[in-house]
Amino acid sequence: MISPVRAGAPGATVTGMSNDPIHKVFVAGASGAIGRRLVPMLLERGYAVAAMTRHRDNAVALGALGAEPVVADALDRNAVLKAVMRAEPDAVIHEMTALDGVTSIRRFDSAFAMTNRLRSEGTDHLLEAARAAGAHRFIAQSYGNWGYDPRGSRVARESDPLNPEPPARQRRSFAAVRHLEHAVLQAEGLTGIVLRYGSFYGPGTALATDGAITPLVRKRRFPIIGDGGGVISFIHVDDAAAATVAALEHGEAGIYYVVDDDPAPVSAWLPELARVLGAKPPRHVPLWLGRLVGGEVGVEMMTRSHGASNAKAKRELGWQPVYASWREGFRHGLTESLLSELADRA
Repeated sequence: MISPVRAGAPGATVTGMSNDPIHKVFVAGASGAIGRRLVPMLLERGYAVAAMTRHRDNAVALGALGAEPVVADALDRNAVLKAVMRAEPDAVIHEMTALDGVTSIRRFDSAFAMTNRLRSEGTDHLLEAARAAGAHRFIAQSYGNWGYDPRGSRVARESDPLNPEPPARQRRSFAAVRHLEHAVLQAEGLTGIVLRYGSFYGPGTALATDGAITPLVRKRRFPIIGDGGGVISFIHVDDAAAATVAALEHGEAGIYYVVDDDPAPVSAWLPELARVLGAKPPRHVPLWLGRLVGGEVGVEMMTRSHGASNAKAKRELGWQPVYASWREGFRHGLTESLLSELADRA
């Protein structure tokens, strides 16, 4: 099996707050969209992996891969402390979300309520457990396509300011992301790394041929609102997992955007997605109608969102996405794993 991870060696000594080598990794959210791609990559590179999930059925599948399955609820502090301390990892990776089946962002904070708890309470529990277990590296999933100051560049960098006034129905979600990022970056005794992933596509995500979003595109129920000028940065889920391994092995403390090379407005990528799926072009709706369909958050994301630059991740992590553009990725990566793509190219 060929992995898209290009840099470093299994169990490589990492830099940052600690120079201790990493041998064992604890992955929370191991059965999620990125966790399912990340765990096999870590195992392939020689790491011992403790893989946490809430459901026993998922634990069986993770064990079959060769990971040490752990069943625990991230919102149960004692259960998390017990699980992580028993595993004694060198590094903890937080990939926990609860976004399965979310197809509408009209009531954004309601749709993200459980994910917000995982990004706040869940993060606090994992950080406490990581310190108690003697881990020295902590990597957490954040998001890179909303939350920027609308007065800034349409292609954000890690140093750019976030939006001081997010839409009303997004404020709790924005606060949860702020909490996660601050807690991880300020965690005492840990090298804290925040990965602001772009919008996922590929197997196991909402944007796959069998994902939650694609039926809406096929039925022309995913319209372009206004001018569709909001910019989105995408990342294939396997490229995101590969960047996470690179951060584990090479990352200094801080924030990294994990996105492809081609941030694009909705008016460009949504029609191309429809074409790839064999659907008619998306409808265009005016702003007033867009507010009824997608709410203020939907209008904001469709018309004012910002993409991001991956320059720091490429430079400092030695990482390069296999799908440098969503254009190629949509054509070839909505159903296929990059592992299969790379095997074909080898």
